[in-house]
Amino acid sequence: MSTVLEPPPDTRQRLLDAACEAFREEGYKVSIDRLAARAHVARQTVYNHFPSKDALFAEVVRHAIQSVLVTLDRDGEVRATLLAFSEAYREKILSADGIAIFRTLTAEAPRFPALAKQFFRQGPQTTRKRLAEYLAWAMEEGQLRRDDPDFAAEMLAAMLGDFDRLRGLMNLQTDLLKSTKAVQVVDCFLRAFAPEKDKP
Repeated sequence: MSTVLEPPPDTRQRLLDAACEAFREEGYKVSIDRLAARAHVARQTVYNHFPSKDALFAEVVRHAIQSVLVTLDRDGEVRATLLAFSEAYREKILSADGIAIFRTLTAEAPRFPALAKQFFRQGPQTTRKRLAEYLAWAMEEGQLRRDDPDFAAEMLAAMLGDFDRLRGLMNLQTDLLKSTKAVQVVDCFLRAFAPEKDKP
């Protein structure tokens, strides 16, 4: 009597890892056969775990959401906290994976509008909200000038990444993580939002 070998329990994770790489490198057009080959499984194994390529792509997006979230800690001094946040934020959005995720999701947003909105809401927007909440707290504590924390968060995030991300997307540059950039941006931001008592 022949027995059917069950795939190892990590098959689903292997499929997701392979799909993440494939979608980042080749976009949504990558075939199921290519995805299966990357994961070293049969084509049918892909369908055993995911009913369609759309479903697999949706799961990849859900995993990608976690990759762009950055947290903030209120225990330390404001400059040190913002520097830690800024370095982590730049690493996530400007790394090769970060640029690839952004490129793929931007290209596929018209095809998957609900997924794109979910990614934006639960990833970048959540990170921006956490930053705004931290800045609001620092303003209440008198460590930053009182202003609109949402605007301040948008400005800081834009200074940290927008132009460099464009360089990565358009010029295909990979040397985006200049070590001094986060320090320059945070110090500029802190001068702009210094409490009135600290201004000359």
